[in-house]
Amino acid sequence: MKRNSLLFSLLGLILLLAIGYYGFVTSNVDTAPHINFSLVDGRTLNLEQLQGQPVLVVFWATSCPGCIREMPHLIELYNELAPRGLEIIAVAMAYDPPDRVMAMRQQKQIPYPVALDIQGKVASAFGDVHQTPNTFLIDPQGRIIKQFIGRLDMAQLHADLYSMLLKGD
Repeated sequence: MKRNSLLFSLLGLILLLAIGYYGFVTSNVDTAPHINFSLVDGRTLNLEQLQGQPVLVVFWATSCPGCIREMPHLIELYNELAPRGLEIIAVAMAYDPPDRVMAMRQQKQIPYPVALDIQGKVASAFGDVHQTPNTFLIDPQGRIIKQFIGRLDMAQLHADLYSMLLKGD
């Protein structure tokens, strides 16, 4: 009996690790929260102002290796699709020191808006986000249609974004 419970515990742990490594996608049809982002450059960005275009809201941390690994892919995606209407907003977790966030933004030359969530209000509005990377895909109608927890499936994300952007053409 002990051997079976140990086996099930081990299988559960392996499943959790696999989800964390390979990413997890959920599909939602929730309206995105009405929230303001405080950007590192001092501006405020209101999510409602972006309705009519696809938006990626990416929760990240400077201490998150997976977040750092996916930055070049997000930068490439932004450079490719921002001219067609894509917006990406990177939200630094509340525990991340602002000086480290700003240094990382400069070091990686992040071209899309970077927000500080010092009080955790943005993470709370998106369903109490605690794990990074955690990415929400919002369609032009302002609905959260997918949530990627862990590593992004860039091929799937590309396909989703192209589908949204082509509908606008």
